[in-house]
Amino acid sequence: MAENIYKILIVGGGAAGLELATYLGHKLGKAGLAEITLLDASSTHIWKPLLHEVASGTLAEAEEIEYLAQAHRNHFLFRLGRMEGLNRQEKEIYVSPTVNDQGVVLIPRRTFKYDVLVMATGSVSNTFGIKGVDQHCMFIDTTAQAFRFQKQLVETYYIKSYAGANSLKDKPLSIVIVGAGATGVELSAELHQVTRLLATYGLEDSDKVKITIIEAATQLLPALPPRLSLATQQQLVKLDISLKLGRRVIEVTENTVLTHDGEIFDADLKVWAAGIKAPDWMKNLDGLETNHINQLVVNQYLQTSDENVYAIGDCAACLWTGHKGNVPPRAQAAHQQAATVAKTILNRLKNKPPVTFVYQDYGSLVSLGKYSTVGSLMGSLMGTVSVGGFIAYMVYLSLYKMHQVAIHGYFRTAMLSLSNLFRRSTHAKIKMH
Repeated sequence: MAENIYKILIVGGGAAGLELATYLGHKLGKAGLAEITLLDASSTHIWKPLLHEVASGTLAEAEEIEYLAQAHRNHFLFRLGRMEGLNRQEKEIYVSPTVNDQGVVLIPRRTFKYDVLVMATGSVSNTFGIKGVDQHCMFIDTTAQAFRFQKQLVETYYIKSYAGANSLKDKPLSIVIVGAGATGVELSAELHQVTRLLATYGLEDSDKVKITIIEAATQLLPALPPRLSLATQQQLVKLDISLKLGRRVIEVTENTVLTHDGEIFDADLKVWAAGIKAPDWMKNLDGLETNHINQLVVNQYLQTSDENVYAIGDCAACLWTGHKGNVPPRAQAAHQQAATVAKTILNRLKNKPPVTFVYQDYGSLVSLGKYSTVGSLMGSLMGTVSVGGFIAYMVYLSLYKMHQVAIHGYFRTAMLSLSNLFRRSTHAKIKMH
């Protein structure tokens, strides 16, 4: 491409970043009107709300998207790397060297120029500085972390199943999840299903697995109305998942989780899902304003204090008009923000004004695997409606299909859905490696 072509740089290939890159690739990249570059530290993409299924091993590997292939099909560039700094005056970002597991440098440190920069780096778990969390807990913020947890889960099952007649085998396999938001609740239900499947495959008896959720608040799923939260709680109790509400974790050790009231929970596997923040390196990004959880503060056009730098998705702190606080970090918000910034960038090239972002809340849904789906749907005509069962499940599924349509189009999404149906009939229901 020509050196002076308009450069649009998107950092982060999550739901917001990948949808934006794909859309702009078709609108601008295909015609040679702009050079769109997507930067991400991973080579593949999985829709973040599905990571709990990756962690449990129940998600088909076919759901993974190769960034390079997606870029080739949709007329944008993909570059592998992790952003480490920004120079707004020079309009460039700095990318750390990419190294392999042996420490060999695969790609040297690089600099990328931009005319428009869109930060879409997503979020990571917030440990709140609690002692031992970073050292002893597992996280499922990224695909790599989810695969790592799944691998450790299976390995722990093998150890327990073939330990022989000793105290190690007699002691239940204990899994502790800290945090009763959507991620923690959905993961617990998936893990319950996995324990049953593994037992049918001849591994550890499901009765010898104990799943515990610890939550500082007194209610599950604060994003849902109390009635739906209670319905979810009752379903988890039926699944024999132990709920410890109103318990604040104060320390995590190699084998235990300690709460503020002095109770100690044994834990073979520990998952931290108790809140989010933007990555720490963003809190000092060449003078851009951030909040207490490192999110970039943006205006109604999703611009930071620099008119050439935008932020979308979980890394953006955007006031929710007509409500207290910011737009919640949900997939539907990321989808809407990507669409808004796409229109604004097209307007910039035509010297037209930016588009105001107005968040439309369509409700919250939580899937408990094959057992249940609950949530609330919202709309201007029907107000707030509580839903459950098959209807809730189909709406939950449609959110993912909307994401797939945004990055694949209708035809490829239909073909992928059809191929997954055939695949599930011939493959194991869970990943065993």
